Amino acid sequence: MKWDLSRLYNGFSDPAFEADMLFVKRFTDEIHEKFLHPLPTVKEQLKDLINSFNEMQKKTRRLSAMISLTLAADAENEEALKIQDRTQKLMIGSGKLYSAFSRYVGEIDNLDEILASDETLTEHAFYIREKAKAAGHTIDPALEETVLNLRLTGSGAWGQLRGTLESTLKVKYDENGEEKYLPLPAVRNLAHSPDPVVRKRAYEAELNAYPQIETAMAACLSSMKGEALTLLPLKKYSSLLEQTLETSRMDEETLSAMLSAMRESLPAFRKYLRAKAKKLGHENGLPFYDLFAPLGKETKSYTLDEAKMLLIDVLGRFSGKMADHIRDAFDNRLIDAYPREGKRGGAFCSSVHPIETSYVLTNFDGSLSSVSTLAHELGHAYHNRCLRSLSMLNCSYPMPLAETASIFNETLLMQKMLENANREEKISLLEQEISKACQVIVDILSRYIFETEVIERRKTHSLTARELKEIMLDAQKASYGDGLDENYLHPYMWACKSHYYRADLHFYNFPYAFGLLFGKGIYARYLARGESFVPEYDALLRKTATGNIKEVAESADIDVHSIDFWRDSLSVIKEDIETLSSLLEE
Repeated sequence: MKWDLSRLYNGFSDPAFEADMLFVKRFTDEIHEKFLHPLPTVKEQLKDLINSFNEMQKKTRRLSAMISLTLAADAENEEALKIQDRTQKLMIGSGKLYSAFSRYVGEIDNLDEILASDETLTEHAFYIREKAKAAGHTIDPALEETVLNLRLTGSGAWGQLRGTLESTLKVKYDENGEEKYLPLPAVRNLAHSPDPVVRKRAYEAELNAYPQIETAMAACLSSMKGEALTLLPLKKYSSLLEQTLETSRMDEETLSAMLSAMRESLPAFRKYLRAKAKKLGHENGLPFYDLFAPLGKETKSYTLDEAKMLLIDVLGRFSGKMADHIRDAFDNRLIDAYPREGKRGGAFCSSVHPIETSYVLTNFDGSLSSVSTLAHELGHAYHNRCLRSLSMLNCSYPMPLAETASIFNETLLMQKMLENANREEKISLLEQEISKACQVIVDILSRYIFETEVIERRKTHSLTARELKEIMLDAQKASYGDGLDENYLHPYMWACKSHYYRADLHFYNFPYAFGLLFGKGIYARYLARGESFVPEYDALLRKTATGNIKEVAESADIDVHSIDFWRDSLSVIKEDIETLSSLLEE
């Protein structure tokens, strides 16, 4: 199944696409005039700007989605690449307006009084206050346009190059004596194969392929972090972590409590890894190529149609609206399911709020793990669905809260699968659940350690591929400890994870840990409250767009400043580890 983007436009030659491009250009000029010739009162001016920005965002989001989704499925689409260059230049004009808006509202003395005086302004009060708070981090208007233009040939180009390198890399793979050249995502998927020979061969083939692109990949990463550090003084942030926390609507106290609990949990995860290694016949910890090796016996492989029906059955029991949502995604081809040459790896969900639609990309291989990935991404899409009644300016939520619905979906699926499982199936299911948690807690911690060190070193020099590999290996050793065999780690995890290559998005790692543990906490409340929790759940997802993390958590009676909350969530995973260990010893 390939997704159908006709809800957006009927291709780049669609007259509606060109019309929207012209609309954005004209509207950008009109909003610029509003700043030069403001309305008589601040209230009128502010309301007019809010309405204008909502209209402009409807067009820009639709345009950018058409381009990014086309390239995600076909990295070498020449028409999309040409249009992307033109659109990026167009977006510079709109980007400057948002900075100007921040500076404008940041200077309003009686802002709270004005916000309370009008229905539209009250509706957008959170957004406006956030913009006022960001006023101190906007770039000097005299420099802003130059900076934005330079980024097109800086971080923007580096990010695009990185995506092309990954999507077009051909991996030489020996399949039973037959030499093949496979896309990188297809080879990485073989890490889940039940055949140990296939897993090791795929790992070796993957590592042997990276030297073809490692120098260019290192240049991409080093240059993007260098640019970000260069811009820090202009944005008046003390660090990239501070910038990320503020844009994530998260405070340092929350991050510190969560990271402390994660570090405390490492012995339990290492126990799991050593138990798995022993089961697979390894003596010195688990080699990286067996990190995703299945244990127990999965009863079946799933077709895409079977995955659809399973998800409708399981998630539909939580909510009929959830079932309708899944049917819509499959029946209307909002999913690009299978791996293929030129398509990016991994999985994601992209919200296109103006047309009340979310598109999902996966690299489905028929395993239960890939079914769970579908559940995860459709959880993101359901989250977006709960925001449909909100305006464009009110529909964004921070990265850590973005994982709430996806983790909730995964947990619903896994608990249902465990209900009727026999011993071997329980081993398989529990191992998959713990393996995912291990990635989100242990591997994410290694990524946080890695990125912290990369940023610190980048302050003094550009980093080579050799240095990046060394930093990654050290980070894996610090996080996984004796759970992994040090002779078989993965020095190129920085190259295969797109999360490091986002120009304005750094430390795109700890939000996943937050999402897992927060999602587990939300699931516990569902178990306690039953069906009455369903409308509360939808309301919680809706609130994520108009509140900071602490406020959203408090609405669910969660104190994210308390290490005990994070310990309680991790204790659920630790119990699963004990259960699995007992089953493996029987």
